[in-house]
Amino acid sequence: MSGIERLVDIMARLRDPDGGCPWDLEQSFATVAPYTIEEAYEVDDAIRRRDFAALRDELGDLLLQVVFHAQMAREEDLFDLGDVVDAICDKLVRRHPHVFGDAEVDDARAQTEAWERQKAAERERAGHTSALDGVALGLPALLRARKLLSRAERAGLPRPDAGRAADAVAVALARVRATGAAEDPARREEEMGELLVAVTELAQRLEVEPEDALRAATARLEARLRAEESAQSP
Repeated sequence: MSGIERLVDIMARLRDPDGGCPWDLEQSFATVAPYTIEEAYEVDDAIRRRDFAALRDELGDLLLQVVFHAQMAREEDLFDLGDVVDAICDKLVRRHPHVFGDAEVDDARAQTEAWERQKAAERERAGHTSALDGVALGLPALLRARKLLSRAERAGLPRPDAGRAADAVAVALARVRATGAAEDPARREEEMGELLVAVTELAQRLEVEPEDALRAATARLEARLRAEESAQSP
C-alpha cells in the first residue's frame, strides 16, 4: 500500500459511521473549508520562515484537507481522489502545450499570458460570461480586489494611470475623514472600503503586490510594537 493509499484508507475509516471518529463524521464541505484555508496559510508561513521540517508537516496537513474533501465527495457519489488527480493532470498538460505539445513560448512572461488566455477560454466553455467570473469569494478581501482589478485590465476595461489612481486615493481619504464623526457606521465602513480599493488600484498601477506590501508593513509594525512592549517592561 502506498502512502497516499494509506491516507485515503485512514480518512475513510475516520468517516465510517460504524466505528469512525464522531468529530470527522459531523463535518461537511462547509465546515472543513476554513481548516483548508488555514492550512494553506500555515504552508505559506513555513516557507517564509524557511522552516522545511515544518513545511513537510504543513504540506501533510494540507494534503489531508484534499483527501478529506475527496472522501466526503465520494460518499455523495460526486467524485473521488482519483478524479481529482486526473483533473489536475489533464489541466497541467492542457495548459502547457509548449511542454507536452508543439507550441512555443519565449519566456516566463509569454507563458503567463498564454496561461491566462487558456484560463479565459476554459471559463468561456464553462458558461462564464464575464471576465470577472470565477474570482473566488473566499479569497482574502485585499487579494480578491487585486484579482478583480487585474481581470478588468486584461478585459480591456478603462483603468486609471498611477497619477489618477493616487488622486482617487486622496478623494477616498477625504470622504473617510468627512464621515469619521458620522453616526452611521455603515457609511463609515463603505467609505473605508472604497479607500482600501483605491489603495489597491494604486498599488497595481505602481506594480506593487498589495498583499505582499501589507504583509511586510505588518511585520515592521509587529517589530515596532514588540520593541515598545520591551521598553515598557520593568
